[in-house]
Amino acid sequence: MPTGPITALTLDVPWEGETVQVTNIARQLPQEPTTEQQNAILTAARNNPSIRLPETAWAAIAHATTHPDALALQLRPTPNDPTGVLMTENVEGATLHSAVTRVLMSELFPGIQPRTGMSVMEVPDPQVQGLAHEGQPSAVVEYRYESFDHLRNHVWQTIHATLSINTYAQSILTRSVTRNLIVHPVSITFEDGTDPIEVLVVRDGITRLASAWAVLAGSGEEESTVATLATNALLGGISADSARESGSDLRKRLTDSRAAWRAKLRKEFDEEIAGEVPGPRAAQIFQSYAVPAQIAVGIEGHAGRLLSPEDLFDDAIRSVLASIHVEFKQWDAAAQNVEVITRALKRVIQVGDPRWSTSDLQDVYGLAVGRIPVADLPEMFGSTGRPPGTALWRAVYLVSALTKPDLLDALKDQAKAIKGGKRMSVKAFAGLLGPMIDLPWRSRKSLVTKQARNAWNNGGVLTGLVTGDWVPVPTDDFTTLVEPAMLGDVNARCTLAVAGGAALIADKLLTRNVGSSLDAPKEKGGVPFRADTSVIIEGLSRQDNELGLWTLAMAANTFRADDLPMNSVARQSLTGKDASQSAEKPYAYFRVDPAAEDKTARTADGVPVLLYEWDVVAASDPDRVKKPANPAQKAEPAASSPSADEEGSSAGEDGMPEPEGLFPEGDSFVLGDIPTPRAGDTPPLPSQRAAEHRKSLRLHILGARDSLDRLLALEPEVGEHTPLAPLSMLDDLHKLLLGIQTDVENLRRKTSAKDLDEDPYDTEDEEGAYEGD
Repeated sequence: MPTGPITALTLDVPWEGETVQVTNIARQLPQEPTTEQQNAILTAARNNPSIRLPETAWAAIAHATTHPDALALQLRPTPNDPTGVLMTENVEGATLHSAVTRVLMSELFPGIQPRTGMSVMEVPDPQVQGLAHEGQPSAVVEYRYESFDHLRNHVWQTIHATLSINTYAQSILTRSVTRNLIVHPVSITFEDGTDPIEVLVVRDGITRLASAWAVLAGSGEEESTVATLATNALLGGISADSARESGSDLRKRLTDSRAAWRAKLRKEFDEEIAGEVPGPRAAQIFQSYAVPAQIAVGIEGHAGRLLSPEDLFDDAIRSVLASIHVEFKQWDAAAQNVEVITRALKRVIQVGDPRWSTSDLQDVYGLAVGRIPVADLPEMFGSTGRPPGTALWRAVYLVSALTKPDLLDALKDQAKAIKGGKRMSVKAFAGLLGPMIDLPWRSRKSLVTKQARNAWNNGGVLTGLVTGDWVPVPTDDFTTLVEPAMLGDVNARCTLAVAGGAALIADKLLTRNVGSSLDAPKEKGGVPFRADTSVIIEGLSRQDNELGLWTLAMAANTFRADDLPMNSVARQSLTGKDASQSAEKPYAYFRVDPAAEDKTARTADGVPVLLYEWDVVAASDPDRVKKPANPAQKAEPAASSPSADEEGSSAGEDGMPEPEGLFPEGDSFVLGDIPTPRAGDTPPLPSQRAAEHRKSLRLHILGARDSLDRLLALEPEVGEHTPLAPLSMLDDLHKLLLGIQTDVENLRRKTSAKDLDEDPYDTEDEEGAYEGD
C-alpha cells in the first residue's frame, strides 16, 4: 500500500448540461479491509462490555468499513472508559453507543422510515421485530420479508421513490457525502424459508445514499435506472428460486457478488484515472465509492424503562430519527402520527397493566402496523363471533380496541410524552389513527387520501359513544344491524358508526367541510351546513335517525378496498367508450330512501340516485337542513332526477389493462415499419413513400395516445410515493410535442393555403389573410 501524502486531483465533470468542478479526487480508491483487520474488529468488539451484537452482525460491519484500524480503536476499552471511545447518545429510556467510520456504499441497504412507510406504496414494508442478545437489549432488528423477490422489489422501490422526491446528486458529485448516515445492522429473514442474511441498513440519510447511486449511474439517468443499478449491485443476479435452494450459503454468495462488482468498478476507476487527463467516470466512482456512517453498535437500558429488551433499540433509534425530522427536516403529518401512535401502543403494552391482556394488545399492535394480515382477523377476534376478514372490519376492530376508555387514556398519555405536549384531545387522537386505518386501501384510494386524513384530523369516527365501552357485532350484511340499532343496541350503533363512517371518509363522501362548501353545488362537494366529521357520524348513528343508520349500513356494504367509487372521482373516458359496455360492475354509493323496498332512492324512471356528501351531511340532522344557515342553500328533496354530472359520471372506462407491448397483440403495425426498397426493385414514387410515412405518423401518434392513456390508468396503483412520470421526462416530452405540433400546424397551413390558391372561387382577401398570418 503506498505511503505519504496523496495529491488530490481537480476535474471538470459535465453534469446535466453544466460543468461541475470536483477538487478532492484521489488517484486510488479506499482499500477494503483484509481478513486480519476484520478479525481485529471482532476481537475488539468481544472485549467491549457495552457491545452485544451477534457475530454475523459484526462480520457485516467489519466487511463494510474502509477504516478498519480506526474502528477497532474506537471499540477497544480504555482505562477511563470500559466502553471505548464510541459516540454516546442518551434518548428516552436508553443510551446508544455508535462507531463513526466510512463504509463501502455497496454494503449499505436502504431502510424503512415513517416518511416512506406511510406513503402509498406498491411493495409493502417488511415486518420489523426487535431482537435481544442473551436476554439483554441489542443494537439490531429483524426485517422479515415474504421472499427474496420481496426484498429485491422493496430495495428498488425505496431508491426509486426517494430519488423521485429529491436528489443531492450534483452536490455529492462536487463534495461527496459529507454528513454521517445513521446506520445499524439488520438480520433479514424470509417467510418462504430462504436463508437469513445480515446487512447494514441506513435509517437516516436514505436520500444521500440514493443520490450517491445517482452519481455513480451518471448524468441524466432516470430514477428507475439508478434503482436498478443499486439493486443489482446489492443483490447481484441471484433469483428467488436460487436464493431459496438449501445449502446455497446465501450470505456468502451475496458478499462475493458485491466484492466482484466492486472489483470491476475499481478496474474501471484505475483505467479512467491513469490517463493524462482523467475521465469524468473517475470522479463519479470516487465520490460514491465510500460514505461516512454513524453505526449503532450498542445500547443500554435505563432503570425503570417501559420497554422489553427486544423493543428497546428500535424505539431508541426511532426516537433519534424523530428528533431529526421534527426539529430539523420534518416528516409529513401522517408519518409523524403513525410514529407516535405505534410507539405509544408499544409502550402501553410493556407497562403490563392488569386491566388488559398483553397478548391481546400485541395482536392489536401487529394488526395496526400490518404485521398481521387482514385475512387473520377471524382467528384474532373469533371469541365473540367470527368477523369477515376484510379491510373494513379491520378498521372496526382497531377502533374498538384502541378507544376503550382506560386504554384510550393510557395511549393519549404516552402519545403526549412522545410528542412533548401537555394535552391531547379526542380529535387529535383520531388524527393519529387515520393513517393507520387506511393502510390496506391507501394505494388504491391515493387520489383522495389527503381529504380522508383531513377528515380523521377533524374527529373521524370517534363520537362520544364510540369512545365508550362497546363490542363490534360481526355480520356479513351491515343492514341487519339497523333494526337492533334503532331499538337501542349500543354495539350495533357503534359498529355502524365506525364501519359506515370509515367507508364514507375513505371514499371522500364525508370530508372536513369548510365554509366555501356551503355555497358550492351539491355535485361539486357542497353541504347544507358545517359540522365536524365526528359530529356528522354522531348524528348519523343516533338511535332515532333511521335515514342516518341506513346510510351508514349501506355505505359499509358498498365499500370496496380496491377501487374508488364514481361518486368521489369522476370517470373520464380516454377512448370515448361507454362504461356500460364494461363487464365490471360500477362502484357507486346510492342515496337512501327508507321507504323503498331496497332502501335505495330512485328517479321516476327507476334509476338509482348517486349519493353525495350533501346527502350524508343532511341525513345526520334532517331538521337542521329544513332551516339552512345560508338562505341561498336550499334543502334537497329525498330523490330527484340525476344531474348532468350524475348521468355523465357513468361514462368512461374504469381502467385499461396494461399491455405487454405498445400495441395489442396481433396488430400488424410495428413502429418504424416503413418499407424500404430491395436491391433491383423499382423505388416507390415519392408520393407512395409519403403515403406510408403518413400512415406511420398517424399510428405513432395513436400509439403515443394509447401509452399515455395506459400510464394514466396506472396512477392509482403507482400511488403517491413516486411521480407517475419524472418532471424532467415530462419536460422533454413537452418540447417534443410542441415541435411536432408546430410542424403539423405549419404543414396544415401550407396545405390550406395551397388549396385556397387553387380554388377558383377564392377571394383575394382570403388569400391575403393566409399570407399575412
